[in-house]
Amino acid sequence: MSTTEAAPGKVTIVGAGPGAADLLTFRAARAIAEADVVVWAASLVHEDVLGHAAPDAEVLDSATLSLEDVLAVYARAQRDGLRVARVHSGDPALWGGTQEQVDRCHELGIEVEIIPGVSAFSAVAALAQRELTIPEVAQSVILTRLGGGKTPMPPGEEVREFARHGTTMALFLSAARSGQLAAELAEGGYPPDTPVIIAYQATWPEELLLRCTLGTLAETVREHKLWKHTLFLVGPALAASGTRSHLYHPGHFHGYRRAEPAARRALRAARRSGEHGPAHGPGRGAGDHPSPGPGGGEDPGPGGPEGSGEAGGGRG
Repeated sequence: MSTTEAAPGKVTIVGAGPGAADLLTFRAARAIAEADVVVWAASLVHEDVLGHAAPDAEVLDSATLSLEDVLAVYARAQRDGLRVARVHSGDPALWGGTQEQVDRCHELGIEVEIIPGVSAFSAVAALAQRELTIPEVAQSVILTRLGGGKTPMPPGEEVREFARHGTTMALFLSAARSGQLAAELAEGGYPPDTPVIIAYQATWPEELLLRCTLGTLAETVREHKLWKHTLFLVGPALAASGTRSHLYHPGHFHGYRRAEPAARRALRAARRSGEHGPAHGPGRGAGDHPSPGPGGGEDPGPGGPEGSGEAGGGRG
C-alpha cells in the first residue's frame, strides 16, 4: 500500500510595492494566488492586492496580530503543509520587520522565500519623472529615516550626518517630525533652496505629490496635514538637467557596440583640452575605456546599464 506524504509548508514574504496592485511582480502575484493563507498589512497594503488571492484563501490582517500570532500561523503551515503569503508593503528588505520572521522560520524548519517589491522611493521618483543619480551632480542615494521614533538610530546614522554628503536622500517614516527633519538636513549642509519632493500615499488613488524646498518643507507638511505614509526625496539632482550619457555616446564602446571613429576622436580631443565630454562619474573621464566584453567596466550587458537595485520600503 502506497502512502502519500503531505506537501511541505512554505512561507513566502512578498513585497507588495508602494500601493498600486499592478506594481506587484509576476512572482509576487503568483505567490499570493497560490497561498492557502494570506497575511497582509491592511493599513499599508492596498486592498486591491487581495484580488490575486484565491477565493478560498484564509486572509488575516497583520495589524491585529503580534509576532507570536504570526509565528503560530507559520507553525501551523509547517504542521499542515500550508503555503503562507506574508504580504509586506514596499520591499521587505527595508523597515519590514522581516529578519525576525525569517530567523524564526529557520528555527521552525519551514521553507521561506522572499520576493522583492518596488520601493516607495523608486515609485516617487517615477511619479515625479526624476532620475536620482544625475551624472556630475549626484551618484549616490541614501535611504534613511529620522531618529527619535520607536526604533533608536545607531550612532553615526543621524540625518545631519548623512546630509553632509550633499547627495540625493530618500527619507522614510519622518513626516510626524518635519521641523526636526528640516533642521537636521540644514545642519548637515543642504542650503534652504535645496529641492524637495514630498509624496503621500504614492501610487494609491489618493496620492499627493508636492514640490517645495528645504526652507519650506516643514510648512508644506503642516499645510497638508501629513504625518504618516509620507516619503521625502531631497537633493540637488531633483532640479538638475539631464546630462549626456557617456554609456550611450557614439564615441563610447563596450562589448556589444563599437565606437564611431569620429565621435571617439572628439571625445579624446575634449579630454586633452580639459573640456567635459559626455557626463561621467568620479574616477572615469570621457576618454577612459571600460573593460571590454560582457560584465566589464560600464558594459551594460543585454539588460542595459542600470542594475536591479533595491526597491524597498515598509512604505513611508
